[in-house]
Amino acid sequence: METLVHELVPDALVVGRLDSVRESVKWFKSNPTPELTLMDIQLADGTSFQIFEQCEVNCPVIFTTAYDEYALRAFKVSSIDYILKPVDKQELQAALQKLETLTNSKDGTRKLLYSIGEVVQKLSKKYKERFMIKVGEHLRTIEVKDILYFFSQDKATFCHTTDHRNHILDFTLEQLEELIDPLAYFRVNRRYFIRSESIQDIISYSNSRLKLILKNSQDNDVIVARERVQEFKQWLDR
Repeated sequence: METLVHELVPDALVVGRLDSVRESVKWFKSNPTPELTLMDIQLADGTSFQIFEQCEVNCPVIFTTAYDEYALRAFKVSSIDYILKPVDKQELQAALQKLETLTNSKDGTRKLLYSIGEVVQKLSKKYKERFMIKVGEHLRTIEVKDILYFFSQDKATFCHTTDHRNHILDFTLEQLEELIDPLAYFRVNRRYFIRSESIQDIISYSNSRLKLILKNSQDNDVIVARERVQEFKQWLDR
């Protein structure tokens, strides 16, 4: 990485190399803020996100990782650059150019730092793992992983589980959007919040929309809103 940086920016000065969260936190607390930090997500004693939880990192960051996992979509959403390993010179150059454009103004720098904060907040957020429901006189729990989709009907909210049952929940779909991992579920319209495993078929529909056939659902009008189609495709293709 350092070799590539010097090839692309010959006068770049590397002020530190750090292997762990502990070393990084200590360094950021006791050294001047650098112009750029390149961070591997996986460090010797944890992940680089833990650095942000323990100290302020007031500079642009380019993340690198060998794992094309959930974190990458968060970076895209928040306009943070990341590079998959092995690091490609052209990708690094593009990331550096992007950061140069963003940091040409104070306003651009502020937006970038705000985005970093958003990413850390999203990735450290704990989402619900189960719901409590009432079945007759009994209370039981449902694991989120066993829910195929959530839907609203007659001013109530239901979840449809893998055993093909519907259960009423004491939440609105808007509340569920804050409680459920957005990488696992997608809000396709005002009435449905689904996971990819619930989809039986996807059909092109009028006005550039998509029609979904959901498993064990009698609703033939599950439509992905036109303004959500592109984001929906990216969610499926991550």
